[in-house]
Amino acid sequence: MHISVRFIAVTAAALLCCPVAHAESLRCSGGTAAEGDSRLSVAYKCGQPLLKDSFCAPLYHGASLQPVPEPFASTIVPCQPVDEWLYDRGPGNLMATVRFRAGTVQTITYGRTPQ
Repeated sequence: MHISVRFIAVTAAALLCCPVAHAESLRCSGGTAAEGDSRLSVAYKCGQPLLKDSFCAPLYHGASLQPVPEPFASTIVPCQPVDEWLYDRGPGNLMATVRFRAGTVQTITYGRTPQ
């Protein structure tokens, strides 16, 4: 009996400390936008965003977290274009930021202010 209580306590602690990764989606009047959708698909389902932003994200080599060094980054390995669209979902709802990489939805995040 004592071992099973300890096992349950350890398992519960492990589950509480480790968040489960899950994909977000954006419910719109024309359908639900999700990761992997194209810009065209999101625009069709959700309409034009309140704001749009585009920037070049640095590329990383291999499995490391080190960006490609500057002489190579600007000449051989260019940055990757990233677009962010902001949707105001109305009173009482959080704003949604949809991030596109390579023309498809990479992430959808929610917050009170743009991120």
